[in-house]
Amino acid sequence: QVQLVESGGGLVQPGGSLRLSCAASGSSFSIYDMGWDRQAPGKERELVAGISKRGRENYADSVKGRFTISRDNAKNTVYLQMNSLKPEDTAIYYCNAYISSHGRYWGQGTQVTVSS
Repeated sequence: QVQLVESGGGLVQPGGSLRLSCAASGSSFSIYDMGWDRQAPGKERELVAGISKRGRENYADSVKGRFTISRDNAKNTVYLQMNSLKPEDTAIYYCNAYISSHGRYWGQGTQVTVSS
């Protein structure tokens, strides 16, 4: 089983930057596909970015060129660098870990608010 703890959320002005971190407990972090989703009030949860165990990245069209996902297997941590933030990026951001033999795990979420 994997436990995920997100950090790094907060209030930022439009155009600003934040870096989210997700620390994973348990073993075998390197074999999990990792990702970030978000959910805004009144909206469905959506994929933001993912990174496979081999390091392949994918992004939602709405964040391409602004967000970067990365992972540090030595630290059991996945990051989401968010630049050029917009008010529509305001949401709760959730880290998740996936492996086919065990399914998907979720963190508790971290709030990101983009407002002037």
